[in-house]
Amino acid sequence: MSQLAAGVVLVTAHDSDDGPHGEDVGMTATAFLSVSLDPPLVMVSLRNGSRMDDLLAEQPLWGVSVLSESQRHIAGRFAMKGRISDRLLFEDIPYTRGKVSGALLVRGALATLECRTENRVVAGDHTLVIGRVLEVELPSPSGGPLMYFRGRYRQLG
Repeated sequence: MSQLAAGVVLVTAHDSDDGPHGEDVGMTATAFLSVSLDPPLVMVSLRNGSRMDDLLAEQPLWGVSVLSESQRHIAGRFAMKGRISDRLLFEDIPYTRGKVSGALLVRGALATLECRTENRVVAGDHTLVIGRVLEVELPSPSGGPLMYFRGRYRQLG
């Protein structure tokens, strides 16, 4: 599957059960796609037992930031599973908090979406989380999308 180029997104959610103020959780994903336009549905594939999979089993609201080619450092940072606390991962990253989901959304992303889980389908060692898009922001970012191909982050062209 490394021969299939994929866009890179940051999936985020707010864990309100984690302490008095909650904690923000994020993960880099390349298995993300549009499922339906009417109603607007998207899907992300999460490794079973990952922190995000466990969180989205309980928390129905989550966010997605479609990363631009200039945001490779963000993708790399959130792909470092278990090496650093989520609180530190968000340090120095410009973000806004979603109006509907409360999830952190990366400023300067090509697009941001706020979603509510509609369905979860276990497929082997992953869970496919299908979410209804509740809110979309399409800023005027510069540059192209961040891609993942043959095990590396890449740019178009």
